[in-house]
Amino acid sequence: MKHYLNTVTSDWYNKRIMGVILCVVVAFAVLFMRLFYLQIMKGEEFMRLSENNSIRLESIVASRGLIYDRHGLLLVDNRPSFDLSIIPRDAKPLDQTLKKLALHLNISLEGLEAKLEGCFGLSSYKPILLKQDIGRDAMAAIEVHKYDLPGVIINIRPVRHYINGQHAAHLIGYLGEINAKELQSTTYQGCRGGDYIGRFGAEKSFEEVLRGRRGGRQVEVNVKGQVVKALQTVDADPGKNLYLTIDYALQQMVEDLLKDRVGAVVAMDPTSGAILVMASSPTFDQNAFVSGMSQEEWNALTTNTDYPMNNRVIQGEYPPASTYKIVTAVAGLETGEIDLDFTVNCPGHLAFGNRVFRCWKRGGHGKVNVVRALAESCDVFFYEVGNAVGVDRLASYANMLGLGKRTGISLENESKGLIPTAAWKKERLGESWQRGETLNISIGQGFNLTTPLQMLVLISAVANGGTLYRPQIIHRIEAADGFLVEDIQPNVTGSLSIRPETMQIVRQGLWEAVNTKGGTARGIKLKKYAISGKTGTAQLVARKKPEPGKKENEEDVADEHKDHAWFVAYAPSETPQIAVAVIVEHGEHGSTAAAPVAKEIITAYLDKLAKQKLIANSGDRRQNTGDRSQ
Repeated sequence: MKHYLNTVTSDWYNKRIMGVILCVVVAFAVLFMRLFYLQIMKGEEFMRLSENNSIRLESIVASRGLIYDRHGLLLVDNRPSFDLSIIPRDAKPLDQTLKKLALHLNISLEGLEAKLEGCFGLSSYKPILLKQDIGRDAMAAIEVHKYDLPGVIINIRPVRHYINGQHAAHLIGYLGEINAKELQSTTYQGCRGGDYIGRFGAEKSFEEVLRGRRGGRQVEVNVKGQVVKALQTVDADPGKNLYLTIDYALQQMVEDLLKDRVGAVVAMDPTSGAILVMASSPTFDQNAFVSGMSQEEWNALTTNTDYPMNNRVIQGEYPPASTYKIVTAVAGLETGEIDLDFTVNCPGHLAFGNRVFRCWKRGGHGKVNVVRALAESCDVFFYEVGNAVGVDRLASYANMLGLGKRTGISLENESKGLIPTAAWKKERLGESWQRGETLNISIGQGFNLTTPLQMLVLISAVANGGTLYRPQIIHRIEAADGFLVEDIQPNVTGSLSIRPETMQIVRQGLWEAVNTKGGTARGIKLKKYAISGKTGTAQLVARKKPEPGKKENEEDVADEHKDHAWFVAYAPSETPQIAVAVIVEHGEHGSTAAAPVAKEIITAYLDKLAKQKLIANSGDRRQNTGDRSQ
């Protein structure tokens, strides 16, 4: 029995040992086959890769999103930039390579060597940028002599291209190279040194939308650093495309109208808040920020006394002048200080305290009510109304109409303007409010400051019956493949607490300003479309009054002392589809400098809408005819 148990135990151990031996043999066989494959079958290739250290990683820059106008017209795209770099480890002998490179490109050898100074402590495999955007001719020269230029590489990088140069520059904006501080922030995650980011306008406000996500690839290069093949690639994700609300054809026309003038024009759909035009003059060339400008060019731009880099639509703060009389009229009617039957006799001046406040019309307007006062812009009438209402109540209605605060447009550095109160003056200047100052602000002078965009929001609210819209500059956002990401909807920011009767009276006054014989803007009356609007002439400095019986010679007034010209309007009067605000610096008269610009914009836009409607109706009729024939 004992012998039998020993035999069984011995067999069990023998089987286990044989199993272990078999597993070891199989493992060594697999290992041998793998080593045979790597060393014999693939040995030559891996030897080549090992000797040349030729597996490298390259970054793939994402294309920035494109920018279109509301009709799908491309305004901003990306063009290829050919960037010249050198890898010191591959460019041996380095001095000879640099000499050949300088010869082929016809550039200074010293300049190339200066680019390499301070870079030798870095990895010898890291490309060192020698020159950006070398052009197609230079790239062709490099390609022809590439075997004589080891370690020299050309990377193709998408760079911004503003197709129409200076048009809509303040709205679209421009790019600039990212700095060290920004690279450390969480706002620009994924960015690297040398990347360009939005610096101004929509390019900056929608940076995260427009900026894509960087990709990369693993490549094999030969002993000269030239790419043999791509081993693995992770594609970059392009940025999303923006469709602006502006009509480019209208924008171009407006900028042509503003040529050689200093000022701003902004137009909006009063039923949605969509900005149709945003023009600030003078303007600048956005492409100069991409291609680079000299120190002299930059100094000329930043020291220009006309401040071309300022977006006057949202940053320019001006006395609203007589356009502010809309606020005074609303305040007088809503507080009950005046009504439609209230009249004032205007002899051309108003004695108040120890001062005489004059009307722009020397002979006076005679007996006027609020409608005629708005139409003919009677200063004396609004002196009386402003005095009755008071500074603080005027301010409350101005604030309700959107003045003295930012509109909320998606652009940086918007100014808030200034609507003064008695408390503001006491806190700011340490002085009590004087009643004579109320007369000044009641006609839009004194401490009052507004931006063209604020005045546009105000006139749009009057046009649409009392709704305040946040101005929108983006129509929709799409992915690179055309997939709709977001359709921007109108954003209502408030509703005017104004009686319908008050709104109707004010609207009547604005209509008569353009469409009656005595209206200050009668020169732009149209047969096709009824325009309603208000002129304004903002006095900048107190001028010495001419002697009685003599007229001021405007040619003797220095340009910088001439008044600013305002005009705000909407059309058609009964069913408004466009609202406009125009400011021409030192244009002197709103009726002659600003109103004609608004007339051109309104006519062009409404003509286009009428044409589109006609085409749509024709298409509907053809479709209906086709349906019946079937």
